[in-house]
Amino acid sequence: MAAPLHHFVPRTLAGSFNFADGRPALVPVSIASQRIRGGDSLVAWSKGYSLYRSCSAVKAVDGVRVLEAAKDEEPIIVIDNYDSFTYNLCQYIGELGTNFKVYRNDELTVDEIRRMKPRGILISPGPGAPKDSGISLQTVLELGPSIPLFGVCMGLQCIGEAFGGKIVRSPYGVVHGKGTLVYYDEKLEYSLFAGLPNPFNAARYHSLVIENDSFPDDILEITAWTEDELIMGARHKKYKHIQGVQFHPESVITTEGKRIVHNFLMLIKEFEAEKNA
Repeated sequence: MAAPLHHFVPRTLAGSFNFADGRPALVPVSIASQRIRGGDSLVAWSKGYSLYRSCSAVKAVDGVRVLEAAKDEEPIIVIDNYDSFTYNLCQYIGELGTNFKVYRNDELTVDEIRRMKPRGILISPGPGAPKDSGISLQTVLELGPSIPLFGVCMGLQCIGEAFGGKIVRSPYGVVHGKGTLVYYDEKLEYSLFAGLPNPFNAARYHSLVIENDSFPDDILEITAWTEDELIMGARHKKYKHIQGVQFHPESVITTEGKRIVHNFLMLIKEFEAEKNA
């Protein structure tokens, strides 16, 4: 089995911010010169990765401290669909105090993920369509029923296609870095959108969507949408821990992005509590 691209155990340190094995913490970002919000440190760019030189720089993001995760806690497995946004999502997971391992979508098998017994799975955005997502579709079908799973952008499309929906070109064309008001169903329990304003602003980077006409509403339910009725969120009706969003929570344009990732982590905790009850 391939070694993960990164295995991150969050921790609070006074000095440098390192991985569990002692390597400097490398968190790729989309823009090399991006200034960390809430702090004065600049991201240092090296071979496609940004190096936070101190823990205080990480703690400055959105005013959230890096939390200590349980040392025996199984990680979240992040399936990277070769997308530059993947590590921005990972940054949020780490800042929220959760361990994660990152693998490219062709680096390991679904059975290898199953043997890791992850607490949750995140399927990242990526170029192309679900057919280009390596093990992502198979992961949704085989592991989703028993492991909390969060799909972002193409990850949501994988959920839609896996359960019978069609992925089509958006009737409104390509959007890239566009802020859009997203509405959600406030009546739903176990929601990624719990505690969010309704609507909220979200960043969209996509040309494909789950088709409304072929949406498998006997299996999935729509949880979020735009004013022009594009599907922005969906989840499984039976396995409510399988959820996804079409927009990018990790973008600075998405006003409630970290809260959405936090809510996914809370869904994991609720799933574990019910499983162990």
